[in-house]
Amino acid sequence: MNPILAWPYAAAATAARWLAHAPALGDGKLARSLRARRGLLERYETWARAHRETARPLLWMHAPSVGEGLQARPVIEALRGARPDLQVAYTYFSPSAERFAQTVGADFTDYLPFDRAADMRRALDALRPTALVFSKLDLWPSLVAEARARGVRLGMISATLAEGSGRRGRLAGALLRGAYSALDAVGAIDAGDAERLVELGVERDRITVTGDTRYDQVAARAASADRAGALLAPLASERPTLVAGSTWPADERVLLPAWEELRAIVPEARLIIAPHEPTPQHLEPVRRWAARASLSLDTLASATDRADVVLVDRTGVLGELYALADVAFVGGGFHAAGLHSVLEPAAFGVPVLFGPRFTNSRDAALLIEARAGESVADVATFARSLSIVLTEPDTRERAGHAARLVVQAGLGAAERSADLVSRLLG
Repeated sequence: MNPILAWPYAAAATAARWLAHAPALGDGKLARSLRARRGLLERYETWARAHRETARPLLWMHAPSVGEGLQARPVIEALRGARPDLQVAYTYFSPSAERFAQTVGADFTDYLPFDRAADMRRALDALRPTALVFSKLDLWPSLVAEARARGVRLGMISATLAEGSGRRGRLAGALLRGAYSALDAVGAIDAGDAERLVELGVERDRITVTGDTRYDQVAARAASADRAGALLAPLASERPTLVAGSTWPADERVLLPAWEELRAIVPEARLIIAPHEPTPQHLEPVRRWAARASLSLDTLASATDRADVVLVDRTGVLGELYALADVAFVGGGFHAAGLHSVLEPAAFGVPVLFGPRFTNSRDAALLIEARAGESVADVATFARSLSIVLTEPDTRERAGHAARLVVQAGLGAAERSADLVSRLLG
């Protein structure tokens, strides 16, 4: 790290640690993240005293949120099958990943401490990892430096860097270049990512193009979806269905009026909508819209195939609900947060629509190139695209088939990434 930035960086990490112990934090996402870090290092140490077997290798996998976790999980599963002696610690940063972390099959899961050198030393002393691997791109310079000093092998899987990423800027380079150059092995998604990672500081001879493990993850989930199960069976229908997933209010301002226009053409069409954050504040405007549009609405728990609108009021089920879609809309493309995963519906062989902010999504570009996906810019283009897909079965079938082929072309990344991590473990 640039010495000029080292002091303010350390001060920021210390301030964040102090905030975690401040009273009256509230109930927001940031407050939950801070509150969860109270007693964090003690939890690391308690687990290690009871369960860390130093004769066994330990992989510490860090994935900041759910998206990166979806890339990490198939690698952990593959390593579990190949190396029964392995212990796994899995850490995350965002509270949205707290529930997901319980599904990855790790021996220890918890939040990552704030990147303060003294705290990272305690975490490393507790876990005593053989290898520390980051999923996708985010790494932490103090953690990397402390791990490197202990001889811990360092890696990254499903590494990707968009053309317009802020990490290519001067400030990010000064802060992070040393950490990226310390990585022993990196699995990049494609050759373009590999070249951009070299710009960040990764040594060229340490990069291998391994692909994106999410392709294996979404394909496996699509294959295991239970259409006769409790979630999907009550919603099975011959009605033309749009599943809109991970939507934000900015997406819904275009989606909902477009759906009204579509219903004038296809009156039997059905909408299943899963907001990205299904809070009461987010769900209520959708309820009011359905009432104004004279559309019957049920929430997921009580929904049947008769509802015009099914409002998904919980998380963790969207990946299966795409099994019901004739066409999918993925949110984030009208929102500053960026486009969410277009691979989940594509794995079911479903044509995919999304908003105009997709330039940082390699997967969206691949779907457009394959004529399996389309960006819609406004209400009129959205309604027109929906009308074509839902009234032209041949067009829908061709686009869906192309979407599935895009996913199939990316399979195998989990095995290649697991091999890379296995070599780090020795």
